[in-house]
Amino acid sequence: MNLPYRIDLLIRLGEYILSNDGSPAAKEWQEVKEKASWENNWFIPEFIEKASANIARSLLQKDVLEKWVSGYALPPSNPAPKSVGIVMAGNIPLVGFHDLLCVFISGHKAIVKPSSKDETLIKHLAAKLAEWSGEADQLISFADMLKNCDAYIATGSNNSAGYFEYYFKKYPHIIRRNRTSAAILTGNESKEDLAKLADDVYLYFGLGCRNVTKIYVPRDYDFIPLLRAFDKYNYLAENHKYKNNYDYNLAIHLLNKKMYMSNPSILLIEEASLFSPISQLNYELYDDRNRLISALKENKDIQCVAGSGFVPFGQTQQPAINEYADGVDTLQFLAGL
Repeated sequence: MNLPYRIDLLIRLGEYILSNDGSPAAKEWQEVKEKASWENNWFIPEFIEKASANIARSLLQKDVLEKWVSGYALPPSNPAPKSVGIVMAGNIPLVGFHDLLCVFISGHKAIVKPSSKDETLIKHLAAKLAEWSGEADQLISFADMLKNCDAYIATGSNNSAGYFEYYFKKYPHIIRRNRTSAAILTGNESKEDLAKLADDVYLYFGLGCRNVTKIYVPRDYDFIPLLRAFDKYNYLAENHKYKNNYDYNLAIHLLNKKMYMSNPSILLIEEASLFSPISQLNYELYDDRNRLISALKENKDIQCVAGSGFVPFGQTQQPAINEYADGVDTLQFLAGL
């Protein structure tokens, strides 16, 4: 299977993901998405649709794929494909797809250990590639344990990363840890800007590493417009899992007599930590923006920063195909095996 053929298959996969014409294929995909939502209550239909559509529109387009691979020394056909084990996370729908895409486009063989929280979607999309091409079936497989691979890509928590480093230390590997994202506000944001920031905060219930879990605001910042803009996601309070987290965190702050601000769907807490629990957004006041930017650039826990001069508001969950997790170029790693 040569590179142009692999690209054609990926383009077809993107078309399949976006199919919504009542055809048998579209109905099949809809049933798979519903099944994934039943299996994981954090994967509500809206968020599955958002994640899969972003993949199709941002990654699986002919011009995007061709421009992407042109920057790497990928041979038309891989003369010596390696077996690459992929340990996937399951925090948001199809979060491990980009790793699979990188291995597939490089012509290596992907052996995937999906998260139990997100296996239906990724297995189905791999099965579609296999259905369309017997050769694709030879390049993607799934396993409960990853053994005898030539290289590994593993995503998990800081705790699991230590185990991955130990088990995979003899092999070429990429190990990813906990990360999160932040936003810098100036106080001059428009209503539209704040509404887009709400997407960065709330999408996928804030469970992704590209979700904004902390904002930095100037002193004397007026939080009322921010909270009103965030009202667009008040419907998430109807989700019992999310509401349970909201009620729990609110109770903790009340017991500790900690000052908070809120709307029905989020708690704003002045807190130094970059990481915030579900239903909570941390904030910190700043005086010197340049000093703040310098500090954030040195912080290895940050995946991306939203705001003026950084990722535009509303786009943290729409990374380009060459915006690699943790800043590690996955395709370059694979091309060098």
